[in-house]
Parts: sequence; C-alpha cells; structure tokens
Amino acid sequence: MRKGLEVLQIFELVESSTIGPRQKFMEAMKFAKSQKEIIAVVADKVDRLQRSFKESSMLNELINDQKIELHFHVENCIIHKNSTSSEKLMWNMNVVMAQSYVDSLRDNVNRSIAQKLREGEWVSTAPIGYLHIKGGKRQGKIVPDPERAPLIRKVFEEYATGTYTIPQLRKKTKEWGLTNYRGNEGYLGRGHIHAILCNPFYYGVMYYKKGKKHYPHIYEPIISKDIYDKCTDVRKSWGRKPFKWGGIDYMFRGLIKCAVTGRVVTTETKRRKRADGSEHEFNYLAAWNLDNPKKQIYVREDEIIRQVENIFKSMYIEPETLAKVIEYVKSSSDNERVYYKTRITELNKELNTIKTKLDKLMDFFLEDKISEEEHNKKRDQLSDRRKLIVMELEEHNNADDNFTENMINVLQLAANAHKTFNLSETEKKRKLIKLVLPTLKLNGRKLEFTLRPPFDTFVKTSENGEWWALVYTLGTSNPGLTQAFVSLSRHCYPGGSCRI
Repeated sequence: MRKGLEVLQIFELVESSTIGPRQKFMEAMKFAKSQKEIIAVVADKVDRLQRSFKESSMLNELINDQKIELHFHVENCIIHKNSTSSEKLMWNMNVVMAQSYVDSLRDNVNRSIAQKLREGEWVSTAPIGYLHIKGGKRQGKIVPDPERAPLIRKVFEEYATGTYTIPQLRKKTKEWGLTNYRGNEGYLGRGHIHAILCNPFYYGVMYYKKGKKHYPHIYEPIISKDIYDKCTDVRKSWGRKPFKWGGIDYMFRGLIKCAVTGRVVTTETKRRKRADGSEHEFNYLAAWNLDNPKKQIYVREDEIIRQVENIFKSMYIEPETLAKVIEYVKSSSDNERVYYKTRITELNKELNTIKTKLDKLMDFFLEDKISEEEHNKKRDQLSDRRKLIVMELEEHNNADDNFTENMINVLQLAANAHKTFNLSETEKKRKLIKLVLPTLKLNGRKLEFTLRPPFDTFVKTSENGEWWALVYTLGTSNPGLTQAFVSLSRHCYPGGSCRI
C-alpha cells in the first residue's frame, strides 16, 4: 500500500495500444467501472496505458463520472475530475509524444520494408516450394525446397496443358505427396492450389499486397514466366463456364479457341441411336456461328482430327532428302555458336545501357529534376527489363550441349509427324499438337492455325519441293532459324529431347 492506496487487482497490458482490440485494457476499465468507489488506475508512464487518443474519450468519461483517477508514476501526475487545465495538458502532451513515437516507428518499418522490396528481398513467409535458411552465413535467404519445388513445377506444367481443373489437380498433388510445410503439414486444398497458380513469386516476381505493387526478387525461380502465363490463360478461360466434361480425356480440350468469340472451344459427347436401336457416341466441338455469335455450332471431333492430320502430312520429308539434311547438320555446329555469341553480346550491351540509365535516373531524382512518382515508375520499368535480360543470359550460359542432336530430333519429328500422330495415344497426340501448333482457332468448320518455328519452314519447303533451300539456310547460319531450333528444344522438353 502506497499513498493510502490498496491494490485490488493487477492487469498486465502486453497488447498493442495502436492495433486491434485491447481486451486486457477493456477488462481493466470494466473492473474499475464495476466498483462502488473511485478507483486509482496506476501506470508507470502515460505510454504504458495509452499511445493514442482513441481511449481518451472513454477515460475522460470515467474520470468525469468519478469512477477512476489516473496515476502516472514517472510523470508524477494524477488526473481526476478536478484536475487543472495544465495537468490535463501535460497528460495530453504525453499522449501526443507516445503517438508520435508509434508513428515514427511505423514509418521506419515501412521504409525498411520498401527498401528491401526494391532490392528484391521478400519481407514475409516464402510460399510453398521455398524454404527459409535459418543459421549460418546464408541466414535469412530463401531457397527452393528440394522436396516440394519439383512438385510445384509439376503443378504448373500439368495445369498449363489445359487437361485438369483445380479440384482434379488437388487429387493429383495428393497422389504425388505434396504437403504444406506449415501448420499441420497436411495435403493442399483447392485454395492452396489456386493461390500457387496465381502467385508470380515462382517465376521471379513478388507481389506486395499492402502496396499493391510487383517487384522482381533475387531468389531462384521454380518456373518460367512463359509457363506461368499459360496457366493464367487456362485459368481465365475455364473460369467463365463450369467444366462439365472435366473427367473425360478429350484430345482438343483447352487447345482450340473460337475465331468468332475468342472463347475456348469445348468438347462434348453426344449419343445417337442407330436404326437397329443401338446407341453410338460422337465427340463434338462447340464453337459459335460467325453470322450469329450467340448461336453455337457443333463440329465432329474426327472432322477436326482429319484437318490436323493434313497439317502433319504437309511436313513430310522424303527419307532420302531427310538423310542428306541430317548428314549436313551433323557436319556443322557453327550455327549454335554464332547465335549464342551474337545474342549474348546484344544482351550484355543492353544490360550496360540499363545500368547507365538507372544511374542517371537517380541523379535526376536527387537533383529534383523529376518527381518521386516519375522516378519510381521509370525505375520499375528498367528493373523489370533487367530481370528478364539476366534470366535470358542465364539460359544462354547454361545452354544445352545437345543442340545438334535436338535439331536432328526436330527434323525427324517433322518428317514422321503424321505417322506418330496416328499411332499415339490421346495424351501424346495432345503433346504433339501443342508442340507443333501453338495457336488453333475454329472458324465455323474450318481449323485455322499457326505453326511453331521451324515447322513453318518445313511446310513451305515441302510445298515447293526445294529441300536444298533448307540445307542452304542451315549452312548460312541464319539466326532466325537457329533461334527457332533453340527455342523449340527448350519449349516443352527441358532436358534437351524433342521426341514425343
């Protein structure tokens, strides 16, 4: 007992005085209000009781109702109903200083977060597929999880095929054994899968939700931006309509868009009765009528298959000619070296230019020649481009040594595409279609398409029968065709092989 006060109850306020509800504080006030006599609320300092004015109205009301008095030890101050204006001013000034301290602390934290984000460092928990390194020289680093990262990559690759819905993909992840690394470490739910597919962190960009901005990060990507974009296209296309036929292995599911509306063409199974009473199933592709876009038209799947077969037939190469072209490819590997050398030089030159621009941009900002908003906008644009250049340089530096083998594989694939297509199961047919025909549109009953380079070169060469022109093109180190072979070998088969 001090100053004639008897301790009735001790409340330990360890909660934040600025964020969220103050349960312990409210319990203390409720206790004081329930007493029949005036209660002295004793605190070491003003900022131990409050750090903002949001509690002031409640405290003032209790003081004026003669329910409480405020006793502050360090300030040697007592606030009661009859306190002078100077005593109340001192109380309020201490609250102002406490509020200022909190605001200053918040500003420092926000500046620190902003600086880390600009430098490409993540400020929260890493997503599934990554691990935080705890301890050692690399403390605070984020690295791919050796167990989960390959499975996360597989999630994106499978979803990008357009074959699976999110619920189906969830079942797949359970079969693979992909679990969360936090909480109860259970299997992933639909929300987890959706969040993974929407998170750009996996290809090298982090989204800071509070600031609603994207920043390139410094950690190792698990997937490429190309496959992330494919997943985004699939997700947005399927989100427009319930996926009625999700469990059926249709050949063209998710691969063809309507030339009239731009929507994904769906496949449905129809049953028809024969004259003898038996039933027969047909697969139909549902597109929209050019003359009446609101009206759907149905095209037999086998009719579209025949059109695809004709495309593959157009790439046929006579065995004798194919042997000559392959022999030439084996005898020359200059194409690869010329292309890589030229492209790396171009990228390094652009990288140096960007560095110079960033330095000048900072000088302009420090000299008040541009606003902070203009500086941040231009800096982000340059940083994004620099990130893409660095990623491409890494690809070139780690380029396959099997370029010649890949080129031969592509030639053989083109020559035998029709035969391979006819002899393959549905899944392999889908892979072949996606590899050769990146864009497919159904315009009425006609299939419109684009051929992925260098397959377009094969078709043109086959049409005029001048395969010597292809040999000549390869021999003159054509950068465009060489790049097409390089891109193709990486597009769907990251190990080097282009065989189906």
